[in-house]
Amino acid sequence: MDLERLKREAALRALEFVRPGIKLGLGSGSTAAHFVAVLAERVRGGLDVVCVPSSEATKLQASRLGIPLTTLDEAPVLDLTVDGADEIDPELNLIKGGGGALLREKIVAQASREFVVIADETKRVERLGRFPLPIEVVEYGLGATRLALAAAFRSAGCEGPLRLRMKPDGHVFVTDQGHLILDAGLGQIPDALSLARGLADVAGAVEHGLFIGLARRAVVAGGGGVEIIERT
Repeated sequence: MDLERLKREAALRALEFVRPGIKLGLGSGSTAAHFVAVLAERVRGGLDVVCVPSSEATKLQASRLGIPLTTLDEAPVLDLTVDGADEIDPELNLIKGGGGALLREKIVAQASREFVVIADETKRVERLGRFPLPIEVVEYGLGATRLALAAAFRSAGCEGPLRLRMKPDGHVFVTDQGHLILDAGLGQIPDALSLARGLADVAGAVEHGLFIGLARRAVVAGGGGVEIIERT
């Protein structure tokens, strides 16, 4: 299965939701990068949009490709955001943050009137949790934060190891906002909403990668073509 081809197919299909003159949020990660690339082709063809990137990497890519950019300070309400996901359940709840941009991604998604997720078919799951759940945390009090997170997992009926994310060169991964990421290997999450509420109560946790009730549509590419799934 050519996953990069499928990601590009999903990105191309998502362009049908982009209208001239809109304010558009740009996601982060490998699938979102395909969307930025195909969007740039339309911009060069005359499409009039202004975009808010959700990471420094996306900002660099979009700027290099000539996509007009703004900020949420200048455009606090967006018409649409298109982003990828690490997992998508049947209700279009997501796990995001595999690339480390979950905080900005969620801010951009919540600022949008519509949030469309694009993915290849391998990202669809019956229940969230197979992909490690990223949790963005502050460095201060990390040991205490770990204990509080573990308690939140147990309260939501799940548990698993918490690993500090490292870069391939052996250094600690640091987000665009200067925070750390703990990846929770939970295996499965029986009640994602309950867990999201519990994690929100942990002071040292800046944000988590559960995106509950944000995505309105998912554009999923697979061997049989591209499917658009709408949340009921």
